[in-house]
Amino acid sequence: MARVSHTETPPRVLCIGGSECTGVTGLATDMRSVEAFAAHPLPVVTAVTAQHRGGAAVQVIDAATFDSQLACALAAEPAAIKIGLVASLDQARSIARQVGGRKLPVVLDPVSRNSLGQDLVAADHTAILTALLPVATLVTPNEAEAEPIRALRGNAAAGAAPAVLYKGGHAASADCRDHFEQPGLAFTLSGPRIEAAGERGTGCCLAASVAAALALGHSLADAVVVAKMCIDRALRQGYAVTAQGGALRPTPPWEGRPRLPRLDFGERGEQAPTPGRQEAFPDCGPRPLGIYPVVDRAAWLERLLPCGVTTIQLRVKDLAGAALAREVATAVRIARAFDARLFVNDHWRLALDHGAYGVHLGQEDLAGADLPELRRAGLRLGISTHCLWELARALTHQPSYVACGPVYATTSKIMPWRPQGLAGLARWRQLVGRRPLVAIGGIDTRRAAAVAAAGADGVAMISALTGSDNPQDTARALVRQFRRHYR
Repeated sequence: MARVSHTETPPRVLCIGGSECTGVTGLATDMRSVEAFAAHPLPVVTAVTAQHRGGAAVQVIDAATFDSQLACALAAEPAAIKIGLVASLDQARSIARQVGGRKLPVVLDPVSRNSLGQDLVAADHTAILTALLPVATLVTPNEAEAEPIRALRGNAAAGAAPAVLYKGGHAASADCRDHFEQPGLAFTLSGPRIEAAGERGTGCCLAASVAAALALGHSLADAVVVAKMCIDRALRQGYAVTAQGGALRPTPPWEGRPRLPRLDFGERGEQAPTPGRQEAFPDCGPRPLGIYPVVDRAAWLERLLPCGVTTIQLRVKDLAGAALAREVATAVRIARAFDARLFVNDHWRLALDHGAYGVHLGQEDLAGADLPELRRAGLRLGISTHCLWELARALTHQPSYVACGPVYATTSKIMPWRPQGLAGLARWRQLVGRRPLVAIGGIDTRRAAAVAAAGADGVAMISALTGSDNPQDTARALVRQFRRHYR
C-alpha cells in the first residue's frame, strides 16, 4: 500500500458518525485513521455528543440536515464508507436509500453505547440495524453487540448477510482475538493485549481502517488484517488527553516495523494456540536460496544442478501411485549427490518416506498436511502466499521460507490474485523478517535482478528455464548473476 503523493488525488472515505468533544472517539478517530492511509475523510455528523464519566449529552442531527450532509458527501464519490453511530431511524433509512445500489464497500460499526457504558441512541437500535445491514459489506460488533448481529444476519435473505468481524477487545484473555467470517472463509486474528494511554475509540479506528484499506483496493480479508495491524500500532502510540482517557495515534500502516497478527483457521469460540508457542521449522542454512527452478520431472535435476543451482522444487501434477513415488525417490537421490535442497511440492508423505530436504505447500494443502510430523522429521517447509491474510497464516506456522507471488502476471497456471509487483514484494520483505523470501510468477532473465534487489532471497522460475532453448546456459548465467548480487 503506497503512500499517495501530493500530486495524486487520494481516495475518499465517507465517515458517518457522531462528534465527540475531546476527540478521542467517534468521527475524530475515524478521520485520523483514514488520513493515516493517505486517504481523505468525508465526515457526516449524526449527533453532537459530550461524553464523560458523569454522563453523556447527545444532540441528534435532524433528518433534513443529515440528508443534505449525506448527499453532499456522496457527490464527492467516496471509494468506501464507514458507518459508526447512527442516532435515529430516519438517519438509518436515509443511508439505506442513498447508499443502496451504489455498490460501494460499507463497514458498519454497530455502536449504540460508548466505552464508558453510556447509551448514545434513544431510538430502537434493532430497527436501525435492520435498516442498515442490507447495505453493509462488513459489520464489526464487540462482545455486547455480537448476539443481536448474529440474530439479524441469521434472518437475512440467502446470500444477503454481510461478512462479520467479531471484536475481542473486551474479552478476558491475555491476547486480543478478533474473529472474521465471510462465505467460504473464517479465521481468527490474535495479538498481544496492549495496556495503552489511549483505549477509547478502538472500534472506530478498526472499522475506519478497514474502510480505508478497502478504498485503496485491498480485498475484504486483507483489509481486516491491515486494520488489525493499524490498531495494534495506534494503541502502542496512544497518548493521554483527559483524566478519563486518552486517544489513539493511527499512523501509516507500512512505516516503521509493521507486524502481522497471528492467523488461525477455525470457528468462533475455538481456542487458538497461544501465540508464540509454535515451534519453528528448521532454517535453510547460510547459503542463499538463489535461482530456484520448479520442475515436473527428476530428470531436470540432472540437467540443472550441475550448473550451480542449489535449490530446486519437484512439482509433479500428472503422476500417481508407484510412478509418482519413483519420481520423488529419484529426485531425492540426485539432489543428495549434488548437496542441493530439494523441496517436494504438495506430496508431503512421499517427501517424508523418501527423506527429501523439504516440502512446499500451497494454502489449500496446509490443512491436510501433518505439520507436527514434518517438524519432528526435520523437514524444511515452504509456504505459498498470494495476499496478506495468507501471509499472516503462513507466518503463524513459522515456515523455513515464504513464497510471494505472483510478482508478475504468469501463464504457468491460472491465478485469481493480482500481481504483487516489486512494491508488493518489498512489502513482503518487511513482514517476513529474517526468514527467506522466494519470489515467483512471471519472472524471467530480464526481471530476475530487479526481483533480487527488491529483497528476494530466492527466485522461483518455471518456463524461463524449462522453456529456454538452452536451459543449462540460462541456468549458469542466472547463477553467476545471483552470486554477484549476494556477494
